[in-house]
Amino acid sequence: MIPAKFEYVRPSSLPEAVQALAEGGDDAKVIAGGQSLLPLLRLRLAYPDLLVDLGALDELRGVREVGDALEIGAMTTHYAVTRDPLIREHCGLLAAAAGTVADPAVRHRGTIGGSLSHADPAGDLPAVIAALDATLLASGPEGERSIAAADFFVDYLTTALRPGEVLTAIRVPKLRPGWGYRYEKFNISAQDWAIVGVAALVRRDNGHVAQARVGLTNMGTVPVRARATEEAAAGSEASREALTAAAAHADEGTSPPDDLRAAADYRRHLARVLTARALLRSVFSGG
Repeated sequence: MIPAKFEYVRPSSLPEAVQALAEGGDDAKVIAGGQSLLPLLRLRLAYPDLLVDLGALDELRGVREVGDALEIGAMTTHYAVTRDPLIREHCGLLAAAAGTVADPAVRHRGTIGGSLSHADPAGDLPAVIAALDATLLASGPEGERSIAAADFFVDYLTTALRPGEVLTAIRVPKLRPGWGYRYEKFNISAQDWAIVGVAALVRRDNGHVAQARVGLTNMGTVPVRARATEEAAAGSEASREALTAAAAHADEGTSPPDDLRAAADYRRHLARVLTARALLRSVFSGG
């Protein structure tokens, strides 16, 4: 199909982009890599009057160290995330998950900021960002502000970004020694959205689990932290039996969709199975 008519601007700076969005109001939309937005435009499921293209904003690309965290520009592509040496060294979970996004063509064009702003609960990166306790930085008419990952995702395809705001960067705490990680997902084909995904982080200490974090993909309208599993795992032995028992709680408090791709009960089953697998591989392989 052919998209509805819209105006198009390509700002050369972040202030220009913020101004264009503010002037466009509710009918303006940001386009980054376009891998999520363009299909919606073609199907006329989205019909903005104005597209603000961030493609010329090199200031929103790249990765840098900021104390005990990494700051990742929102326009950094999935491919760049998988290859960046700082991310691979200090936040391997994010690199591993980005490498599972769709296919190489999408990974070379799609951006981390675009994926998070799109806020599809079946997307891989929102649950990873939630598990990492990341902070998202946004710039708008009132200046810059920080948004915790737990507060960023509000509902299906809805974020805490205000009108006129642009997601500029993601700040991710560096993982210290002792953390293992794993991203597991189940999908029909390599290019398909995850039916269920699990982002797991485990910090080991003297044969026990000192801390565990688990983010779930496609188990609700927003990414979900498996709090019951995290609490059950913390303090337990780093053994197959203990971690499998903790994973049995993974679907507690979730509201998975019931659709043509999978029934809700099946997604609950997958969440438990994949969480056990992710926890075990986090402990025994270190990622």
